[in-house]
Amino acid sequence: MVKLLIGTKGTGKTKKMIEMANERQESSDGSVVFLNKNHRLMYDLGHSIRVVSMDDYEHITNSDEYIGFIYGIISANHDIEVIFIDSILKQTDVSIDDMPEFLNRLRTISEKYKMEFIVSLSSDREELKNLDLGRFEILN
Repeated sequence: MVKLLIGTKGTGKTKKMIEMANERQESSDGSVVFLNKNHRLMYDLGHSIRVVSMDDYEHITNSDEYIGFIYGIISANHDIEVIFIDSILKQTDVSIDDMPEFLNRLRTISEKYKMEFIVSLSSDREELKNLDLGRFEILN
């Protein structure tokens, strides 16, 4: 399943994701992964959460490469229960127009590997008119 946190900058999406990740870590039997643009959240997240700073992987520049990177994470750790992706639109050269395909690819991965994705999008819902939001759980 793919769950979305949608809102413009400053609406508390990252704070909510941190809370959700920390809660999930406490109740999870598997691994929790948190993909973020930089290292600034490292100390806000629980010690057993795998925090990945995308700044360390500067050559991942588009949605295809990002999906390949996610496959790499999954192949290295078969007990991942959830991957949090904070502010995907700020991490790569991914635009709002790329979101339908990107999120549908996450849905396919989620179903195949029995895992969950929680993704924050820094935009308002009107900007996502090309995305069928009914196919995703909206958390806010």
